[in-house]
Amino acid sequence: MTGETGTVAVVCVIAAIFAVLLKRYCQEHALFCVIAACVGIGLAMVSYLTPIVEEVQNLFAQTDLPSAYLNIMWKAMGVIYITTIAGDICRDCEETALAQMAELWGRISLVLLTLPMLEGILEMIQGIV
Repeated sequence: MTGETGTVAVVCVIAAIFAVLLKRYCQEHALFCVIAACVGIGLAMVSYLTPIVEEVQNLFAQTDLPSAYLNIMWKAMGVIYITTIAGDICRDCEETALAQMAELWGRISLVLLTLPMLEGILEMIQGIV
């Protein structure tokens, strides 16, 4: 894992250098360079997520919580990562208003996603009281 981390760091630095050099001539190409590096690293990262997902599912199976809660957690993590990456790319394009809107959308999506879980927690509390 340490070797792969070094490789990812090198790819990021090289992509950043290319992006800075390309910005002088064509900003669109610089953005595509960054997006391509992000997509490549993201796809490589998927293979490392499998053991993490399996372990979290095993730990969750040991609890009495409904499986819907785990699905909500995975969706929430997806929303968080997608909106963060979208916001960062918008900031790289110097579109801070779009970045803030993407992140605001993500926050609202998280609230909507977690409403069923909140209802379940409130029902458990009412059952205890």
